[in-house]
Amino acid sequence: MKKRHFSLILFLVIFNFLQAQDTPKAGPPVIAEKDLTAYLFVYFTGNTVEQEAVRFAISADGYHYFNLNNNQPVIDSKVISSTGGVRDPHILRGHDGKTFYMVLTDMTSSKGWDSNRAMVLLKSIDLVNWKSSIVNIQTSFPGNENLKRVWAPQTIYDAKAGKYLIYFSMKHGDGSDKIYYAYANQDFTALEGVPKLLFVPKSQKSCIDGDIIEKDGLYHLFYKTESEKAGIKVATTTDLTSGNWTENDNYLQQTTDKVEGSSVFKLNNSDDYILMYDVYTKGRYQFTKSKDLENFTVIDSDISMDFKPRHGTILPITRSELKRIIAKWGMPANFPKINNNPALEGYFADPDILYSNKTKKYYIYPTSDGFDSWSGTYFKTFSSDNLVDWKDDGVILDLPKDVSWADRNAWAPCIVEKKIKGKYKYFYYFTAAQKVGVAVSDNPTGPFIDSGKALVSIKPEGVKGGQVIDPDVFTDPKSGKTYLYWGNGFMAVAELNADMISIKPENIKTIQVDKTFREGTYVIYRKGTYYFMWSEDDTRSPNYKVRYGTSKSPLGPIEIPANNIVIQGIQEQGIYATGHNSVLQIPNKDEWYIVYHRFSYPTGIKMGRAGGFHREVCIDKLEFNADGTIKQVTPTHAGIDSIK
Repeated sequence: MKKRHFSLILFLVIFNFLQAQDTPKAGPPVIAEKDLTAYLFVYFTGNTVEQEAVRFAISADGYHYFNLNNNQPVIDSKVISSTGGVRDPHILRGHDGKTFYMVLTDMTSSKGWDSNRAMVLLKSIDLVNWKSSIVNIQTSFPGNENLKRVWAPQTIYDAKAGKYLIYFSMKHGDGSDKIYYAYANQDFTALEGVPKLLFVPKSQKSCIDGDIIEKDGLYHLFYKTESEKAGIKVATTTDLTSGNWTENDNYLQQTTDKVEGSSVFKLNNSDDYILMYDVYTKGRYQFTKSKDLENFTVIDSDISMDFKPRHGTILPITRSELKRIIAKWGMPANFPKINNNPALEGYFADPDILYSNKTKKYYIYPTSDGFDSWSGTYFKTFSSDNLVDWKDDGVILDLPKDVSWADRNAWAPCIVEKKIKGKYKYFYYFTAAQKVGVAVSDNPTGPFIDSGKALVSIKPEGVKGGQVIDPDVFTDPKSGKTYLYWGNGFMAVAELNADMISIKPENIKTIQVDKTFREGTYVIYRKGTYYFMWSEDDTRSPNYKVRYGTSKSPLGPIEIPANNIVIQGIQEQGIYATGHNSVLQIPNKDEWYIVYHRFSYPTGIKMGRAGGFHREVCIDKLEFNADGTIKQVTPTHAGIDSIK
């Protein structure tokens, strides 16, 4: 019995350990807050049927808004509605980060305020193309024969239910307007069941125009009191469908004029919230600001619009989403210039850049970042034809699935294109579990097939510290030989064999660098000179930077100029830890670009040491002086212009 008891305990210990090993590390969010850099305002403009349609406007800062499409509708109301008009548009980003949901009142006011029984549901994956459905409450659900109106629907993701909850006000007969809810079906084309009461104020008086936002686990429902003293109030709960609401008796509007259609959104990369509402009798909006969603200050003097909206909502969006919208409906004349750094949205680091002669496109191969302590396990690639607009081509190598000899710490890849027997081959060198591996493909986007074993797994003879990481591959244009460099704490090099997936161990040597060398070797050749670049300091340090030296040989020795900084951060601009670079030469031109990572802006510097694994990839121009020395690069938020 004792033996069995001990065996059971041992089994449980081992089982729990294995479970712990399988527990996924915290990874990056589907949309990083730092990538929300603009805003989309969705609204309608008035009470004629021509005005009862969805319109878009954009803002770079949340304060100054510019209409799109000459303030004309972006969706045809006659196509999507049963009445020919739509009002009160509400837009939501889905919890997957890439799907958008919009709900609208299906109504034209010319038919009367008690004329509508339906709402419109729309779904999109690009903010440009929308699939629509009409939900008529009266005809869909028995017991609504005396339904008078269905107003101002909105959507929120209910994490507890794992569904999208649509809430809206309804009035039956001579009763008051009350706020109801129902869950949307999986396709967001209908409601799953009969609408249920979500909220009725303790006064039992009418309430409409509900708007819910979650902050610190508490749901705040802003609504308009309709039949008592009209205005904006708020109620809170920790459970959306519990019916347990705590009401705040204070009115929140900061005007004596009549208001409706309140909407709250959080300013990007800020602790501030904006509560806006439609001052509908004056044909204007009022904007107020708050940190606690309880106390609001008017900021109308900070706001500008080149249009007059009615009851709408504002959605924070990314740069790529902004560009997609502009590509469809045009760039407003006075809209600020859009920054191109970071080059890639999301958390990525250690970028290696390639121009493919096969596809005539550019590719960036980064470390997938945003994982605690660099614990990512897969690699992605991104492609572009202009160095500004990058397409995510997906995962090209997943260690647990594709590599037999390592399943952790997917870091710092590099790639080379080779033409072998008339066909292009791509040799992809990567770090995994502090070893260097190689995978091969016929295309720059894969699929990549691992060689089956580590290419480099031990430190060079005589080297005691450091790690076997950060490969760099370089083909010498003079000799045609291809070299692999690697090392953290040391710079190692070896010539690759003709198969490109092996080296002769006896050819491994170390190249002496000064005490600034940490990691991230990168080698280029220009006008008879070999330039060796490397990163100094720790990637978690705000002072992480790139230095360089020169040589007459790809094997050294390296001569180090007195002023040899290639790029470093600019504290005044919030740019930190600019390091681990690669370099691109535009084919057949003496035109060069440096691709590097930095702390994510503006959030990384606030993370402490975690900023070192929440990094983003940037591109800036690399230039040389007349004597061949490198001009120190000034890192920018603007980035580079399209090379087309």
